[in-house]
Amino acid sequence: MADSTVTIEEIEGELFKIDQIQDILVRRESELRYMMDDIQLCKEITRLKQELQKLITIPDKDKSTEDREKEEELLKQINKMVETRDFLVDDVEFERLREREEDREMPAFLQSKFPSGLAEKGALQDRKVASKSQQTSNPFISKTGLTLLKDCCGFTCSIL
Repeated sequence: MADSTVTIEEIEGELFKIDQIQDILVRRESELRYMMDDIQLCKEITRLKQELQKLITIPDKDKSTEDREKEEELLKQINKMVETRDFLVDDVEFERLREREEDREMPAFLQSKFPSGLAEKGALQDRKVASKSQQTSNPFISKTGLTLLKDCCGFTCSIL
């Protein structure tokens, strides 16, 4: 049976907290998807580089027309993959900025929605939860462009 001492505002506050936790989980899921895509792209780039390296080691005078064509094709594929990773990095940066803006607007929203003390309590808890979420993802998200590209998959690789 429901506790009759709980007010509607307290219930709304709890529902809002649950929504906040759900938002944080959705953000984390998105970050993990970006990380998965990054890892897959990095593996593919590494595979293509290894294949290209084999062709590069063949002296020019011993290369067949097929070898030269394959070399050009591999370079095009690697370039396309690197461009794809650049778009991925841009998406991650855009999401990070959008989330930061949402986090900045949240205290004002809480204050308007819950003018009593609930807003302050909720804002403090939300900041704690958000900061924990941001701490786990900062190493991935704070890297942009060339830094992320050089440090793909957590290892220093030499894609470029």
